[in-house]
Amino acid sequence: MRILFDNGTPRGLARFLGGHTVVEARARGREDLENGDLIAAAEAAGFELLVTTDKNMQYQQDLTGRKLAIVVLEHSQWPMVKMVADSVAAAVDAAIPGSYFEVEVPFQD
Repeated sequence: MRILFDNGTPRGLARFLGGHTVVEARARGREDLENGDLIAAAEAAGFELLVTTDKNMQYQQDLTGRKLAIVVLEHSQWPMVKMVADSVAAAVDAAIPGSYFEVEVPFQD
């Protein structure tokens, strides 16, 4: 599966997503795009899944009929995301076009 990491997604997560191709939005010149434009550009480029930390995405975007699935991390603090990397990988593996899934990430001050 081709996966696009939004700006807030920790790059270290990619190593837990074996068998998938991961690209960061900034590497594709997409770091300034708003959610709707980012989703459209990702779909046009053939990405099948977006990993983001934007919890408002489901309220801001209509995912009906989308080819892109979305997995949302509650926040981007890498030590905490690393603790739930298996849950993220499971959400990625279960994703289907138009699906939306939030992964709970514990928060540490």
